[in-house]
Amino acid sequence: MLILVLGGTLVGGVITLFSWMARGRLTLDADLGRSFHRLGPLTVEIDAPRELVFEQLSAPYLGRTPRETAATLEVIERGSDMVVARHFSKIGFYTSETVESVRFEKPRRISFRHLRGPVPHAVEAFELAELNGGTELVYTGELGIDFWVLGKLAGRHWVTPTWLGIVHEHLDEVRTAAEARAGARRRREQRHRTAE
Repeated sequence: MLILVLGGTLVGGVITLFSWMARGRLTLDADLGRSFHRLGPLTVEIDAPRELVFEQLSAPYLGRTPRETAATLEVIERGSDMVVARHFSKIGFYTSETVESVRFEKPRRISFRHLRGPVPHAVEAFELAELNGGTELVYTGELGIDFWVLGKLAGRHWVTPTWLGIVHEHLDEVRTAAEARAGARRRREQRHRTAE
């Protein structure tokens, strides 16, 4: 009976520990058997000027965070070209939380460095380049996950695909919003030229 109680307690403890890690409430940075997993590159062409796309990406961090974004982003500390932000991502039946430093190099690069969350190491970047009057936005990054084969398997089959899925959705949202703003700007300029 004692073995069953101890076994149940151990299993319950492991499940709780895993749940805390997956949600980003506990970061285990053991640096034991760490494997690294490349993120991207993911490339998106956006029919909007680079400065506008950069503004679309950086505005929730550097300006007032829009009400509709507040459920997924909380800026903890804000500077002129760097912030510390908490991100919330809905993954299946739970919400994962990461805390990252975000550096802005206008208008060409936004860099993220993981401070706390479900993995002990993550660096990411958005690179913006001018492309035929529009913008080429390239996302790259790297995850580091501990615990040898277990970390490699989790990274390859669960964490990396989930992470990239979230980023892909974000890139689609940025493209849609930036192209809508660019289209509205072009229509205003056309009306202004017509009125002259």
